[in-house]
Amino acid sequence: MPLVTIDVIKDVFTAEQKQDIVKKVTDTMVGIEGEALRQVTWVRINEIEQGDWGIGGHCLTAADVHAMANQTDTAA
Repeated sequence: MPLVTIDVIKDVFTAEQKQDIVKKVTDTMVGIEGEALRQVTWVRINEIEQGDWGIGGHCLTAADVHAMANQTDTAA
């Protein structure tokens, strides 16, 4: 019975996006382990409070993550 845990910063993803994450991660795991395990494949999303997650010595907020995503979108 696989358990996949995904940590995200609170308020970065909408409820719909989190549902999409759960579905797609489940589909990916089932592609690896086989359809028989779909009903026992767990995906858990942990939301970490803004400011409680840091990178490079800088605490991140949801706005920081959205700004990084926008930079990536415009660079592509």
